[in-house]
Amino acid sequence: MLAIYLSQRGYKVEIFERRDDMRAGNMAGGKSINLALSDRGWKALRGVGIEKEIMEIAIPMKGRMIHDVEGKTNLLPYGKEGQYIYSVSRAGLNCVLMDLAEKKGSKIHFNKRCKNISVKDAALTVEDGITKQENNFYASRIFGTDGAFSAARLQMQLSTDRFEYSQHYLNYGYKELHIPPTTDGKFVMEKNCLHIWPRGKFMMIALPNIDGSFTCTLFFPFEGEESFATLKTKDAVSKFFDKTFPDAVPLMPTLLDDFFNNPSASLVTVKCFPWNVEDKVLLLGDAAHAIVPFYGQGMNCGFEDCTVLNEIMENHLTPLTQSGGGKPQMKLHGRKYLKKLPYYVNLIPML
Repeated sequence: MLAIYLSQRGYKVEIFERRDDMRAGNMAGGKSINLALSDRGWKALRGVGIEKEIMEIAIPMKGRMIHDVEGKTNLLPYGKEGQYIYSVSRAGLNCVLMDLAEKKGSKIHFNKRCKNISVKDAALTVEDGITKQENNFYASRIFGTDGAFSAARLQMQLSTDRFEYSQHYLNYGYKELHIPPTTDGKFVMEKNCLHIWPRGKFMMIALPNIDGSFTCTLFFPFEGEESFATLKTKDAVSKFFDKTFPDAVPLMPTLLDDFFNNPSASLVTVKCFPWNVEDKVLLLGDAAHAIVPFYGQGMNCGFEDCTVLNEIMENHLTPLTQSGGGKPQMKLHGRKYLKKLPYYVNLIPML
């Protein structure tokens, strides 16, 4: 998303991604939560004119469908008639955004691991994940958008005086499960809802996919009487789900395989300061302010970072005459506002 915004302003953008290109089918599965796209996210999409492309892979959800222990359901609308949030496949959204970023002129380097950042020189050292060869790249600015366990943030910690950083893990983790469509490709539950099975100290959710399936996520304690630590056998898992989620079990034919094959992932909140250093390196998204996924706001916060940054560039960068190469040169106007950027970027998640 950030690459698309910057490319539209005439900047040459190169993206260094640690993973493989998932568009080639090289996606690590079993550790995904569908994204809930809300108004802040849509605003960012509209800002670069790609709302229609994303709408094609999004499913509107009009409310929470609550499932009780007896299997009864109750719909809690998100808003007035016609107001929705949208379920989007994480992999599907990533693939569409990568296609659009490349179409706008960005170059994506896959299997590139960040080893070091020199803030003074705006230099990036990356290691090829296949050959293990290291190379240096130089830029006018480096943006760290590499998630909660950001390598860019780590380098800022090591090189910045009085850098503040905190992370907090919950005693809960999450595990991806699956509800397939019917044999003729239809949804087995209400399509336009976010389904929730609240059970006091834990819960399961399910978000719809465009292929008729639901991606389910169990948020569950790591330890305790009812926890990942106690569900060690197929028999224990079967008895627990039959008792706790009786209406969901008949819809999950691969429950036991999914439970034992998919990893149990952790839930972390990250805060740090400053977010930028010497007008050379800037953190955005989870790298600056990771938030636990069941708020459904991680992606929306990251997208809004792009919106806010774009607004600041619009107000405080003055275009100069075209250079010989035909690309616009930008002159900073009102540097003090750019220095305040991290404060604006982090406002929303703190609220």
